[in-house]
Amino acid sequence: MNRAEINEIKKNLTGDRLSIDRICGCYVDYEKKKKVQFTKAFGQIPEEESFKYFEIFRSTLSGTIGRNLIPLEFPMDQEATGGAQEFLLTLRDTALKEEELVEQFFDRVIENYIEPENYYIVLVHGVYDVPGITKDRIMNDDASDAVYDFILCSICPVKLSKAGLSYIAEEKMIMQRIRDWVVDPPVKGFLFPSFMDRTDDIHHTLYFTKKPDDVQPGLVDALFGAQAPLSAPEQKETFQTIVAETIGEDGDLSVVKNIHEMLSEMVIGNADNPEPLMIGKQEMRQLLEDAGVTPEKMERFDTAYENAVESDDEPLLVTNVSDVKKLSIETPNVVIRVKPDRADLVMPRIIDGRECLIIAVDDHVEVNGINVRTIFKKQA
Repeated sequence: MNRAEINEIKKNLTGDRLSIDRICGCYVDYEKKKKVQFTKAFGQIPEEESFKYFEIFRSTLSGTIGRNLIPLEFPMDQEATGGAQEFLLTLRDTALKEEELVEQFFDRVIENYIEPENYYIVLVHGVYDVPGITKDRIMNDDASDAVYDFILCSICPVKLSKAGLSYIAEEKMIMQRIRDWVVDPPVKGFLFPSFMDRTDDIHHTLYFTKKPDDVQPGLVDALFGAQAPLSAPEQKETFQTIVAETIGEDGDLSVVKNIHEMLSEMVIGNADNPEPLMIGKQEMRQLLEDAGVTPEKMERFDTAYENAVESDDEPLLVTNVSDVKKLSIETPNVVIRVKPDRADLVMPRIIDGRECLIIAVDDHVEVNGINVRTIFKKQA
């Protein structure tokens, strides 16, 4: 799913054109014991309460593609009879009305989800009357000729509210407030099937993780039979390893600056594209060559790439491999952060036999937030 497709479903999670017809919930404590479990028509939920659920559902479709929202494809063996895809399809096609199947789903999550605290699993079934689109890319509600049938799961932490004082109107007193268990926004979840080309794609699902470094491969395998992709921090580390092993210990500062600038330009150039920008082996090779890595050093690239990446078919997300919003230069005692379009302000120099970084200062300088007008004392 691309950003436009995700946003179309997300913005319609309001109860109008997109209808949630059934909800199942399971409250689990820190010992993995079910405390409360229910299944009922979504329409039975009070209106004010339903708005809170819609906030949870929209949060499950929030974040950056490749970091928080991870497209997953079912392996071929999981599309066979008895596979993970068939199980999820059956859940969807029965509109969550088979309580035994719902029970099995909750059991899979509880068995494989790693969470030391209490949490709440929400599973809903919904349908979306997909509006037609005119030649001018304008949605036409009267031209709906397709229905997107889906299930959406959200896993939310449940935490005890903080202790404190509160005004009790009945008593007209400031008293210690009653602490209760509060459902927080989701930290895990998924949408199945994916909504691609404005229709359902049963070969893919969209997995949500609030923390990019906490993908939980065991949960991904249990629910989808798929291998979890590299997390965002792992992708960044992989890219840095490939570059470092290719350019060697005597890496050139200008080369690294060029890599950063070129990645920034790639992201800017892709800003209007709903598809995330990926970089594979060939694109990475071209990037390093264009950045000025010598042919001699490029001979190490293939080995470095193969050691770091399991498969050539696993491209990395450009926004994961580099923080294109800033250039960071670090020494054991000094950290320099530069705007990506002003990397030219930092220049390497040899002064009195020592390697130094020169920072061009054309404007004012601040030290601890205080403007320093005079940087250099006049020589006597």
